[in-house]
Amino acid sequence: MARRDIDGIFLLDKPEGLSSSQALVRVRGIYKANKGGHTGALDPLASGLLPICLGQAAKFSSFFLEGDKRYIASGKLGEITATADREGEVILRRPVGAAVARLPEAIAHFTGTITQIPPIYSAVKVAGRPLYAYARKGQSVEIPKREVTIYELKLLECTEDTFKVEVHCSKGTYIRTLIADIGEYLGCGAYVTALRRTAVAGLPERMMPLAHLQKLADSRADQQDFSALDRLLLPVDLAVGALPGITLPEYQAEPFTHGVRQGPDFKDALLSQPLTEGLIVQVRSQTDGRFLGVGEIRQGILVPKRLMAPLN
Repeated sequence: MARRDIDGIFLLDKPEGLSSSQALVRVRGIYKANKGGHTGALDPLASGLLPICLGQAAKFSSFFLEGDKRYIASGKLGEITATADREGEVILRRPVGAAVARLPEAIAHFTGTITQIPPIYSAVKVAGRPLYAYARKGQSVEIPKREVTIYELKLLECTEDTFKVEVHCSKGTYIRTLIADIGEYLGCGAYVTALRRTAVAGLPERMMPLAHLQKLADSRADQQDFSALDRLLLPVDLAVGALPGITLPEYQAEPFTHGVRQGPDFKDALLSQPLTEGLIVQVRSQTDGRFLGVGEIRQGILVPKRLMAPLN
């Protein structure tokens, strides 16, 4: 069957063992979608919420990263691995000692604004190359630090050498690094044994396992009926829900969708915060609320950045 143009966001419950790219290929194939992308990639070890953006939604997939996220993470105490998770080689073992009793202290220490150094096995780029490329070649590189916010860190359970936490954090937080840093604070080391993303800000708290989606598709395959699948898709503009908004009157909205810069008389239409240089905003039609795309404020001008296809 031929591919089709379909726009929307599917909230996948990604299983362990599948890369985010493999999950995208599977979902895009089920929907027979011409275009697709994923956002906020999960490691193959991780499970949980992975937004799959089909059609025009793929243009805006990067803006999901602006929202905060929630995870459930399990850690193993007393060992350190090369990748800070269970898939890496154990490179150091230490006695656990009284680490478990000190877990509440460590959790309090890592709640709030903290500084992280991303793991060497990550996609963070330095000099245009992802860190994992340096790691695989055994090359040393200075890894830039970053500030992130841990809004809530809750201890769910623990044993003599394991623990499980619920994490509510800002964008850019590395959970592998958080668990490893907790282990260092306790003096025994730790690595991630299981990780599940449970929520992304602005998205409904619902997701569907890949097996269920495939089963639904198979039940309609003979009729080539996509209606049940398409009803699972969320609107494209959900991808930019964390961005402040501007509405434009029709005389500005129509040219904006064709890539024409607007300003400075759009300023009174800002909905939620003062204009600042470099501010990224979602843009809608003042007439019907239709989502037009994303723009950036540059020297008081609204510059189109990512656009929905014009209606005409």
